[in-house]
Amino acid sequence: MSTPAPGQDEPIDPALAEAVESAFDEAELDESGAVEAAPAADGDESTDGEAPADPLAAAQAEAAQLTDDLARARADLYNLQQEYQGFVRRSREAAAGHRETGRASVVEALIPVLDEIALADQHGDLTGPFATTAAKLESILGEKFGLVRFGEVGDVFDPTLHEALMATESDEVSEPTVAMVLQPGYRLGDKVVRAARVQVTNPA
Repeated sequence: MSTPAPGQDEPIDPALAEAVESAFDEAELDESGAVEAAPAADGDESTDGEAPADPLAAAQAEAAQLTDDLARARADLYNLQQEYQGFVRRSREAAAGHRETGRASVVEALIPVLDEIALADQHGDLTGPFATTAAKLESILGEKFGLVRFGEVGDVFDPTLHEALMATESDEVSEPTVAMVLQPGYRLGDKVVRAARVQVTNPA
């Protein structure tokens, strides 16, 4: 191998020259002559806008929304159940009130009949089949409807139970006392259907 003479350039390796030329061919020059970087691959591009959403944060937000929706649905269901229970309670109370009103109406309609039976009994006319029928009627009213007859001679006068149609005075009593029962009273449970109509003896 010969040594190049002074002042002469060393010969360029052809393989090296070819590699350099190939590198310049792949690079692009801008107007100022600077080398521009080759465009990045599509998969490596990054946008200058919003950063990509975090999948974990999105899942947490969705879970929170679903939890809130579930709580609201449970509250609506609870309110609906309360309204239904209130409706059922009011319906039962109304039905019970209607039954009581109906029973009282039946008894009030039969009071004149019961008065006739009591009057016939006082006069000794309650005999035979009529007496049997009257006893059955009073038994049914007592057992099925809870009707109670009250008002007896000697009872202490009670204005909530007795209606005084006549009054006398006597030294034999120390407080107003029922001296005579003109018409018995009737009661359904705690409700007085009709007060007993009586004669009262007051202390002299």
